[in-house]
Amino acid sequence: MVNILVLSAYDADSHKRWHQGLVRYLKNECLSFGQPLNFTVLTLPARFFSWRIRGNALSWALGKQAVLQSQKWNAIIATSMVDLATLKGLVPCLASVPTCVYFHENQFAYPTTSHGHNSIEPQMVTLYSALAANKVCFNSEYNKSTFLAGVAALLKKLPDQIPFGIVENIQQKSQVLPVPIEPEYFALADNSQPQSTTLHSADTLKFPRELTTFDTLEEPLTIVWNHRWEYDKCPELLLAIVQQLDKMAPHLNLRWHVVGQRFRQVPKAFEALQTLLMQKNWLGEWGYLPRPEYLSVLKSSHIVLSTAAHDFQGLAVMDAVAAGCVPLLPHRVAYPEFFAGDYLFGSAGACEAVTQKECLLAEQAAHAIINHYQGANPLSAPNIDKLNWLTLKQQYAQLFDTLVTHQY
Repeated sequence: MVNILVLSAYDADSHKRWHQGLVRYLKNECLSFGQPLNFTVLTLPARFFSWRIRGNALSWALGKQAVLQSQKWNAIIATSMVDLATLKGLVPCLASVPTCVYFHENQFAYPTTSHGHNSIEPQMVTLYSALAANKVCFNSEYNKSTFLAGVAALLKKLPDQIPFGIVENIQQKSQVLPVPIEPEYFALADNSQPQSTTLHSADTLKFPRELTTFDTLEEPLTIVWNHRWEYDKCPELLLAIVQQLDKMAPHLNLRWHVVGQRFRQVPKAFEALQTLLMQKNWLGEWGYLPRPEYLSVLKSSHIVLSTAAHDFQGLAVMDAVAAGCVPLLPHRVAYPEFFAGDYLFGSAGACEAVTQKECLLAEQAAHAIINHYQGANPLSAPNIDKLNWLTLKQQYAQLFDTLVTHQY
């Protein structure tokens, strides 16, 4: 039996989903030398960010000492929030265990905000963890490149005694390995409308495309926006897009599902957005949905829209695309890495937050929606089966094989 210790220090939804997938799809998977994988998972709640990222090693080293010392670990895989360097120092039996740090995000590439974390402490913790690991994995090339660039910029700011080769050290042991999508999302896709592997396809959206006026659709064009209700997902841009549609084509037959995880502090744009959608009779589902209802929304929607200024992979978008939705995404963050230009609006790297370019971006997105509605830009959901857990599980198994056999 190959014993793998999984550590998730700030167990947000995407992190939870990732390690649950590891257990679900790789438990008892045999490595190259014939031994099956077995996982033990330790997590800490996704709250009190500053304390969690600095205190997780203390919480585990003394609070979970019995678990950490209970057996001989063959490998550790830890999220980037884990203070790996400190944990290995506090628990000597972990010091020599081969380790991978997995970056769902990095602390150098968050949009600037008054609510952000101004301390460099989170950046230093993740830097030390990357240096302490034998392997470093990122969920996207965008995540990897912005982390390495951020480390380089940080090191230039430090006063002295900075050794050469730190960035190169991390880069040499790094690879890109996305968070996989569960097969049940792919099962939602309409098999009679196969996903496209080309940019333009005759097998397009799930509604008639030969339209000449905006009011010829009996069924509405359904758009889902399925992100966390926070500033970095740019709800102001979402509102601006709906306002542009109201201005440019007020008689469109639309249905908007604005769903996702909500928190105590909700950006003000959502109140104005809900009011406008209700006035237009465009409002579908609103707010957080239980999983069965959420899956039903993905299955029935035509377009998945993102306005995010912060997505290191974009799991919510990928879930919807796997379910058969056509993505409509800003040309920034990780999206160009996964989706061709026909699915993107705006120019490369444009508008890292909602700025003076908001109006232009909103117009471009609104035009794209109208084009979809009229059939002027026929696109089908792109094929992303390469992100299916059933496809990626072998790459994860290979990662563990590399760690356990010390071939890193």
